[in-house]
Amino acid sequence: MSTPSHPAVDRVVAALAEHDLHPEVVWLDDAVTTAPLAAAALGVEVGQIANSLVFTLDAEPLLVLTSGAHRVDTEWLGARLGGTIARASKETVRAATGQVIGGVAPLGHPAPVRTVVDTELDRYEQVWAAAGHARTVYPTSFAQLVRVTGGEPSPVAP
Repeated sequence: MSTPSHPAVDRVVAALAEHDLHPEVVWLDDAVTTAPLAAAALGVEVGQIANSLVFTLDAEPLLVLTSGAHRVDTEWLGARLGGTIARASKETVRAATGQVIGGVAPLGHPAPVRTVVDTELDRYEQVWAAAGHARTVYPTSFAQLVRVTGGEPSPVAP
């Protein structure tokens, strides 16, 4: 049986390979669009799920990779980053990442997206991130997420 394929997943795999990373992309039976669903499907703690959330910071796309165990305090983080954070529309998410909500990966986007990586993810040796499709994830680490995204490590709530 061949491994499923999807253009967005292929872009993520290629982007990972550019960083000399070759993790196995796991295709799940069902879409896992929330951290609790992903954690249950993988048999891991919800905090090990690296949610890829797209916001806007003063109208520019902002990707926040946050632990599935807690929420982003957009007012606090916006003040920390020197602007105002708002929820991005699905059209903005798609334009910025080339991916759809529920499957947004940390990389593989048409152009670099400013990224914040939640320092809470550093508590885990292994975390799981979406791989470009709502049924795909791949194992990674906090350090790898910071490196491949050029992201800024930061708390996302006080």
